[in-house]
Amino acid sequence: MELKYRALEGMNDVLPEQSTLWHSVESRWREHCRRYGYGEIRTPILETAELFERTVGETSDIVSKEMYVFQRGEERYALKPEGTAPVVRAYLEHGLYAAGSVQKLYYITPFFRGERPQKGRYRQAHQFGAEIFGAAHPLADAELLYMVMDFFQSLGVPADALELRVNTIGCPECRPAYREAVRNWGRDNYARLCKNCQARLERNPLRILDCKECVEITTDAPTIDPYLCDTCRTHFESLQSLLKTLEVPYVRSHRLVRGLDYYTRTTFEVVAEHGLGSQNALCGGGRYDGLVEELGGPPTPALGVGIGVERTLLVLQALKAPLPQPAPIDAFVVAFGDAARPVALQTAIQLRHAGIATDLDLEGRSPKAQMRLANRSGARYAILLGDSELQQGTASVKNLQTHEQTTVCQTELAEWIKSRL
Repeated sequence: MELKYRALEGMNDVLPEQSTLWHSVESRWREHCRRYGYGEIRTPILETAELFERTVGETSDIVSKEMYVFQRGEERYALKPEGTAPVVRAYLEHGLYAAGSVQKLYYITPFFRGERPQKGRYRQAHQFGAEIFGAAHPLADAELLYMVMDFFQSLGVPADALELRVNTIGCPECRPAYREAVRNWGRDNYARLCKNCQARLERNPLRILDCKECVEITTDAPTIDPYLCDTCRTHFESLQSLLKTLEVPYVRSHRLVRGLDYYTRTTFEVVAEHGLGSQNALCGGGRYDGLVEELGGPPTPALGVGIGVERTLLVLQALKAPLPQPAPIDAFVVAFGDAARPVALQTAIQLRHAGIATDLDLEGRSPKAQMRLANRSGARYAILLGDSELQQGTASVKNLQTHEQTTVCQTELAEWIKSRL
């Protein structure tokens, strides 16, 4: 059969046999965030394009190359390419800052980027996110980093399969001098840079540092440490001290500048050793202390993380981590004859109301064919309803594992099954 319609390139279907794993990981993230004091927020898929142009940065790859933008009337809209800016917009729009305390928010969201699809990089992907508003102390950075690593370990990913990379990119006071130093270095090494980095040099020179094509070239590029102001240096030193106290292994990565304009001070990413190939960044994040104010709110220190859901699943599969299997149904109702079919449907509904996962044949198959369905379903019990059962108000319950068969009153059927599951 020739298919006329297929999913768009880089946008994938999640089938029932895969969704069990998605549910498990999503449930773990929700519970993990609850334990750390976060509340869930859900933002729309669609935002004004200006929100991302202003926050992510017009010179970023996301805005200049990858964002899905369309126009309706005079308004320009974008499918959200990342999760933080919409959360900041909602934080301001709904006055969450008015509480005057630290706000912790988490989310699970799709995001969209028009880039070349490859393993671990898709045009529609999904993200776990967590954002903290109102906390300037490095304790917040340390707790967030610990929380992220703790989440991966709770999924069964061993600590030695991941590498936490940490850096600081300073603040608006000290970063301009560093940016100029990198720009001057880039001018001196212009011919050695790739074409993308040559184009970035004047607009956003720090992006040169995280270019994969120029890794060997940028080994002698300036580092930020000599340019840090005292406040930024103290913040980063305190964070590193806290990570050591918490026994969180990390690597200092001078090239880690992240691709979004709103970051300040702390930047970090977690890289996986297995399962992702060249797209090995499992998550990333950092501080964005000026973003709330940039969007019209009060000065508000903030930080957050985005974790790739698809990438997390790829790592779990590559490591052969214990993965949940689809839960089989508990019971399958088999009708012997047309007269039993309405009773079979009623019985299935009653069992479902009692919390028992139940299925039945919906196509009028023969009893023999229904028994084959029951066995293939993985159900523990087959509920057999024939003429004699209908007359006596009973059901014959067959254990499909031991093949033992018991007669049970229909009014007691749900309790009888529940007591044995």
